Amino acid sequence: MDFSWNLTVESFIIIGKAYWDGGIYKMLHREDMLELTRRMNLSRTSFTRIAGCYCDREGNVEGTFNTNFLKLSPQDKKKHLELAKAVLFSKTNEQLKEYTFSAGNQGPESMRQLLEAMRQCGLKNDALMDIFYEQISEKYSAFSEYGIFVFHDRYDVPAKGADKERQWESEEVFEYLICVICPVDKEYEPGKPLCGFLYPSFKDRSCDLDHIAVFRERETKNFSDFF
Repeated sequence: MDFSWNLTVESFIIIGKAYWDGGIYKMLHREDMLELTRRMNLSRTSFTRIAGCYCDREGNVEGTFNTNFLKLSPQDKKKHLELAKAVLFSKTNEQLKEYTFSAGNQGPESMRQLLEAMRQCGLKNDALMDIFYEQISEKYSAFSEYGIFVFHDRYDVPAKGADKERQWESEEVFEYLICVICPVDKEYEPGKPLCGFLYPSFKDRSCDLDHIAVFRERETKNFSDFF
């Protein structure tokens, strides 16, 4: 299936603008975001996979990677967990905002369909990942080399009783993606994430497929101004 028709950076809000092709801004709950971060450490992480690419300032993809997250060295795990946490730890409803997908981004060959396909395959389909990287790098304005890092996770959401204490049984499994875009140095070491997203959104401790949470490190500037 050709996803290229509607996958422009204009429809992909991570690339520079805090809107989803005219989508509607919604409120996120800080506690929901923090709940996801509590497992993002070396002893508790359940990230299944990390994929990404490195681009030069013109947007040419110089290399890609796709590997089992749990096979990384402890040092690399810690480094990449910090990248993912930057999205969820950011200021809720200021740097990190939730948006509704517009009608034009919900049908066949849309960005939403691409993200959903990436989520369902757990990032294991390299062809889908290449489309994702290409659509960003084609229009993304940068003044330095950068990396795109995508994480896949499955969170077994524990049930809570009436007293809000966690119980052993699970309410649902929240399967999601986190993406960050960072400047990288000549050794491809990532700097501080400048933008990213959580898909699908996580609201009231449950999966929300109709929304995406988008992160921008600087609220007042377009994405191209970060470089």
